[in-house]
Amino acid sequence: MTVAVIGGTGLEGLDGETVPAADSAATPYGSASAIPYRSAALPGAVFLNRHADDHSLLPHEINYRANLWLLNELGVDAVVAAFAVGGISRGLANGDFVLPGQIIDYTWGREHTFANAGSLLHGDFTAPFDPGLCDTLAQAAAEVGVDASAGGVYGCTQGPRLETAAEIDRMERDGCTVVGMTAMPEAALARELGLPYAGLCMVVNPAAGRGPGAIEFADMRAVVAAAGPRLLRLVARFLVLVDHPE
Repeated sequence: MTVAVIGGTGLEGLDGETVPAADSAATPYGSASAIPYRSAALPGAVFLNRHADDHSLLPHEINYRANLWLLNELGVDAVVAAFAVGGISRGLANGDFVLPGQIIDYTWGREHTFANAGSLLHGDFTAPFDPGLCDTLAQAAAEVGVDASAGGVYGCTQGPRLETAAEIDRMERDGCTVVGMTAMPEAALARELGLPYAGLCMVVNPAAGRGPGAIEFADMRAVVAAAGPRLLRLVARFLVLVDHPE
């Protein structure tokens, strides 16, 4: 199985020698965020940085359709997406990992479908994250000693600003347990292309109104630096398990 790993804040690039997996980032939907590549750090996977290799793309600027289309054209069998998120549930702490089971979409104005007037795609989206991939991620986490809570709801906001405390209160009432800005329309586009999709969230800050003070970007980066190696170990073990189930 060839897995596409989509990286974001927390998994922005891979160390060591890389080999391009495509000749170009061009697609019928415009340019993808970057040219996907292969690396010994994640054997067998195709890696794509959704924010571009220089991390220049804001969440609402990402060409999600081009990214998923290009990965599908490369023949990947499944997608695992890494996210940096804020923790809404009171039990979540910085550096925790979450394998969400559901999404609530609060975004607007994004190109969110491959469908057009002549091609309606009313795909079932009851379970946006593939249960089998999620189970394998959970197994990988356990085997490398990383705590990862399974289930929960990813609330996807428009960005790039962070949310107000009242918005987070509303999202908690809606059932959201973490908040991020990039799972949609990524997950829905993967579903339209028939690609099993799973999310791996790293909590990098308490959501607005959940922490002791203002949310500082420098604090998020410190969490990413500390937890990033565990994220990479988890994904690397997942790639072994998905190819050789035990």
